[in-house]
Amino acid sequence: MTSDEDIIKGEEREEETIEEPSYISEDGRELYEHFRFVADKGQTPIRVDKFLVDRMEKTSRNRIQQAADAGCIIVNGKATKSSYKVKPGDVVSIVMDRPRYELEIIPEDIPLDIVYEDADLLVVNKPAGLVVHPGHGNYSGTLVNALAWHFKDNPDYDVNDPRMGLVHRIDKDTSGLLVVAKTPEAKTDLGLQFFNKTTRREYVAMIWGEFPEKKGTIIGDIARNPKNKLQMAVMTEPGIGKHAVTHYEEIESFGYVSLVKCRLETGRTHQIRVHMKYKGHPLFNDERYGGEQILRGTTYAKYRQFVANCMDVCPRQALHARTLGFRHPRTGEEMNFEAPIPEDMSALIDKWRDWTSASV
Repeated sequence: MTSDEDIIKGEEREEETIEEPSYISEDGRELYEHFRFVADKGQTPIRVDKFLVDRMEKTSRNRIQQAADAGCIIVNGKATKSSYKVKPGDVVSIVMDRPRYELEIIPEDIPLDIVYEDADLLVVNKPAGLVVHPGHGNYSGTLVNALAWHFKDNPDYDVNDPRMGLVHRIDKDTSGLLVVAKTPEAKTDLGLQFFNKTTRREYVAMIWGEFPEKKGTIIGDIARNPKNKLQMAVMTEPGIGKHAVTHYEEIESFGYVSLVKCRLETGRTHQIRVHMKYKGHPLFNDERYGGEQILRGTTYAKYRQFVANCMDVCPRQALHARTLGFRHPRTGEEMNFEAPIPEDMSALIDKWRDWTSASV
């Protein structure tokens, strides 16, 4: 089993050090601080857009004003308009809905499985193993690099513009559907749909064991695990963590493991993985949360070898974002998409199905 130290020092750093957002907006968006400036004691009143342009290279006043319109200019902890007059001692931050990219985003010709695209948005089926955002050692080879290549001839799409781009995220080793906004209007509208819980997101997961009830709801506030900075965890103490709700339903039971579908009501970091561990049913082969161990079954060597073979077939947490639904931000049409279960998970399901049939 990989130790925390090995992970930190190794190449897999995308989600190993979980970065906490710096600010939660009034509409519930998680925002990360990219720049911070503190006004001197002798600062004369000046518009915040002018204040920032004077302190940042290669940034236009129009770009700053657009950031303010998007709620990305924070003064003393509150979003402000570009006309705000900076006063002595003010703390001025620029925030975005993603962690800061430490290097320039270079377009890379990485194949994309595009499920749908129009002038306003793009829906992509992300394979397992593809990091979503650059950072923490993964500065290339990410979905954002692939999007930069896809949009390289589109003058209206700027991969670094916080007003467009990925509306939500899934983990590196989770496969499935993501929506990308191609315009500021689309991102604002889609972001509100996620915040208002009107989107439809269903995942398929294989878990250890089976729930006594075939369907149910898991409610548990999620925050960083104080005992392990590489994990999130359910917090039982009131006021700690972010509200999280997962609805589950069994699809098929294989005795020692079960195939379930999970509908997200909220979208917290590692939510399904954390909620399943909290209920004693970690995802199959989820190393971060203990699912890479044999948690159900016999001690016979034949069974242990079978499980090892299963983990070789699907060498990641068995989790797939299968369906995604939302209202089109411009036309209002209800859009629904489905990505078939990928080959590694399908092979895993078949192996357990065959094992169960042979054991009857």
